[in-house]
Amino acid sequence: MRAMKSASTAALVGIWMILLTAFVVTILYVGRQLLIPLALAAMLTFLLAPLVGYIERWIGRIAAVLIVVAMLFSVFGGAGWLLTRQLIDLAAKLPNYQTNIDNRLNAIRLPTGGAFGRFSHSVSELQKQMPDSLEPPANAPGPVPETKATAAARSRNLPAGQQPMPVRIVESQSRLPQILQTTATGLLGPLGTAGLVSLLLIFMLLKREDLRGRMIRLIGQGRISATMRAMDDAGSRVARYLTMLLLVNVSFGSCIAIGLYFIGVPNAALWGAFAAIMRFVPYVGVWIAAAVPVLISFAVSTSWLSPLLTLGLFVVLELINFNALEPWLYGSSTGVSSIALIIAAVFWTWLWGPIGLVLATPLTVCVAVMGRHVPKLQFLSVLLSEEQALAPHEECYHRLLAFGLDEANDLAEAYVKTNSLTSLYDSVLIPTVTLAEMDAQRDELGPEQRSAIHHHIQDLIEDLGSAPPSKSQLEADKAVAEHTPFPLSGPTCRVLCVPARAYRDELAGAMLVQLLRQQDFDAENASAALSSGELVEMAAKSDPEAICMSVVTPSTLIHARYLSAKLRAQLPHVKIVVGIWGATENMAGAGERLRSSGADEVVVSLAEAVVQLAKFSVSIADEMIPGAIPDNEENRLEELARLHLADGTREEVFDRITKRLARIFEVPIALITFIDRDHQWFKSHVGLPEEIAEAQQTSRELSVCGHVIANDEVLVVEDLSRDRRFANNPLLRERGLRFYAGVPLRSNNLPIGSLCILDVKPRRMTEREKRLLQIIGEDVMEEIKRRDSVGPPSVLVAQAVITDAA
Repeated sequence: MRAMKSASTAALVGIWMILLTAFVVTILYVGRQLLIPLALAAMLTFLLAPLVGYIERWIGRIAAVLIVVAMLFSVFGGAGWLLTRQLIDLAAKLPNYQTNIDNRLNAIRLPTGGAFGRFSHSVSELQKQMPDSLEPPANAPGPVPETKATAAARSRNLPAGQQPMPVRIVESQSRLPQILQTTATGLLGPLGTAGLVSLLLIFMLLKREDLRGRMIRLIGQGRISATMRAMDDAGSRVARYLTMLLLVNVSFGSCIAIGLYFIGVPNAALWGAFAAIMRFVPYVGVWIAAAVPVLISFAVSTSWLSPLLTLGLFVVLELINFNALEPWLYGSSTGVSSIALIIAAVFWTWLWGPIGLVLATPLTVCVAVMGRHVPKLQFLSVLLSEEQALAPHEECYHRLLAFGLDEANDLAEAYVKTNSLTSLYDSVLIPTVTLAEMDAQRDELGPEQRSAIHHHIQDLIEDLGSAPPSKSQLEADKAVAEHTPFPLSGPTCRVLCVPARAYRDELAGAMLVQLLRQQDFDAENASAALSSGELVEMAAKSDPEAICMSVVTPSTLIHARYLSAKLRAQLPHVKIVVGIWGATENMAGAGERLRSSGADEVVVSLAEAVVQLAKFSVSIADEMIPGAIPDNEENRLEELARLHLADGTREEVFDRITKRLARIFEVPIALITFIDRDHQWFKSHVGLPEEIAEAQQTSRELSVCGHVIANDEVLVVEDLSRDRRFANNPLLRERGLRFYAGVPLRSNNLPIGSLCILDVKPRRMTEREKRLLQIIGEDVMEEIKRRDSVGPPSVLVAQAVITDAA
C-alpha cells in the first residue's frame, strides 16, 4: 500500500512539473512583448551597474545614471551614424561594380563536355520544342473582342441582383503617403521597444538596491543568505560574461576592419562594425557577418584571391577566439555547459526570435544559478551546469559497471595528472568499493558483478603501483614530510595491514601498503581469507612496530573491536591504528569504542594514516638529546650570578605564582627554574615528586627547560613520549610525564630560566594559553627586577600579577 501511494505521489509530481513547465513557456511566449524589453534592460543593468557605482561616488546616483545612459546612447548613435554613412557610400559605389559582377558571373559556367554538357544540350533542345507545341495553329480562329454594345446586352440579360458594379481606376497623385506609412510601421515597433528598454534601464539603475530587496523578499524570505549568494553569483557571472564578450567582439571587429582594409575590400570599417555587432549573436552571427564582405570582395576583385583571403581572415580570427581568447577571458564565468548553451540558444530563438538568441546565454546562466542555490530546482543545475554530472567515484563505478577496466583505467590516469595517488585512493577507489557494497546489500548488484568490480580495482591498484610517481604524488610525499614532527632518519618501522573482515578491507589495505612503501616503509598486507586467530598469529610472527586495521564502510565495528582487543592482548607494545575509510558520521563515539578496545589512533583516510604511521616510525636513539649550549652562555651565566637566583632557596612570592599557575592551567606541576652551567634549580615548584623537591635541582642534561634556554623561545611539546628529544629521558619516562610548555625568563635579553607547566597526559595548547603563559613569565621577571632593586619581594605585588594574568 505504501509503495502504491509513493508511486501515485511521484506520478502526480511528474504531471504537475509538466503542467508547470508548459504554463511557464506559455507565459514567456504570450508576454514576449513585455518580457523582451525587460530582459534587455536587465542585461544592460548588469553590464552598466559597476560603472554607475563608480561614478556615483563623485556626482551622485541620478547624475551618474543619466551620464552613463547618455554615453550608451552616444555610442549607439555614433555607431549608427557611421554605419549609415558607410552604407550610403557603398550604395553609391555599387553601380561601378556592375560590369565586373557580370563578367564574374559569366565566367562561372558549367563544363561543356561530359555529362554536364549533354544535360545542358538536352535542356536547350527541349526549350526549343516547347513553344512550338504550345502555340495555337496559324489558321485557328482567335478570340472575338467584346464591344461595348455586346457587353451592355449581356449585362441586361443578367438578373437584377447580379448586375455588375461600375469600376473606375483612379491613379494616385503621389506615393509619398504610402511610403511614409510603410516606413513608420517598420520603425515604430523597434523604436517603441528601444524606448521601453531605455526607460526600464534608467529606473533599474536608479532603484537597483530596492529591486534587489524586493527580489529577496519575493523568492528568499527566510533564506536571505542563500538568496544573496545566488543573486551575487548570477550577477557576477552575467556581468563578467557580457564584459568579456564586448571586449572580444570589439577586438574581433577591429581586426576584421584592419584585415579587410589591407585586402582591399571597400568600406572595411562598415564590415568590421557589422562583424562586431553580429558576433553578439551566438554560433551563426559571425558567419552571417562574413557572407557580405566575401560577396563584396567577389564583386570588386578581378581574381579569386580577395574572396579567399576575406573568408580566411574570418576563419582564422574565429579559431583564435574560440580556442585561445574565449577560454582565457571567459574561464568559468558562465558555469553552463556547451551543449546546454546550444540547446538554450535553439529554445530562446524559437520562443523570442533573434532577440532570444542574443539573450540565450545570460538567461541560461541565471537559470543555472537558480538551480545551484535553490534545492527544489537542483535538477536545473544538473542539466545546465558545466560541472561533472557524476562525482569522480560515481563516474568510476559507472565505468566499471558499463565498460570494464579500460574505461576506469583511463579515468584514473586522467585523475592522477592533477591529483595525487593518495587522493585517487581516498576520493575515488575506496568510495567506489563502498558504492558497490551498498548496492550489493540492497540486492541491486549480484555477487558476480561485485567480485568483478573488486578484481578490476585490484588490477587497477597494481597498474598504478608500477607506474612512476607523478608530480602531484611527489608533492603529496612532501606534505607527509611536513606533517611529520621531525625528519625521518634511520630505518622506518615495520607496518602490518590487516583487514577487519571482508575482501574490500583487504583492497584498502593494499592501497595503504602501496602508499607506505613509497614512503620507504616495510609494509605488508594480510589476506582477508585468514581468520582473526590467524591474523593475530601472523602479527606475532612478523613482529611489527605498528598495525593498521582496515575497515571499509558500510560495515559494523564489531569485528574491528574484537580483532583490536585480541591484537592488544597479544602485542601490548605495538601501535595499533584503525582506519575507518570514508566514515564521516558518529566518528567520536566509534573512535572512543575502538580506543577502549586497544587501538591507539583512529583515522578516516589513507592520507591521515600515512601521516600517523610516519609519526610512529621515527627512529628514537638509545640516549636522549640534551639541550644545546647557547652562544651567549658565559654572558648568561654572569647575569644569573649577579641576580643570585641559582640556588634552591624558595621564596613565598614565587610559590604563590606557581600555585596559581597550576590552578589556571589545570596541571599537576608548575615550576620556576633557573639553569646554571651544570644544574637546573627549582626556585619554586608545585607538584614535584618528593625526592626531586628535596634535592632542589637536577642535572642540566635531563632538563627540558634546557631546550628553552638553548632556543630562547616558547617550547610546547604535546606528547613527550613521541618526541625523540625526550622519549628516553628517565626523569620524564619514570614519572609518566607527557606534556610540557615553557617560556624563557629573560634578564637584559639573556635567558636565565624558565616558567613551565607539565602534565601526565598529552594535551594541546591554544595560542591564547601560550600568550597567557608568556604574560605571566614577563610579570615574574618584573618581580625579579623589583626584588633586585628594592630588596625583599612583595606578596601583594605577586598577588596582583597573578590576578591580572588570570
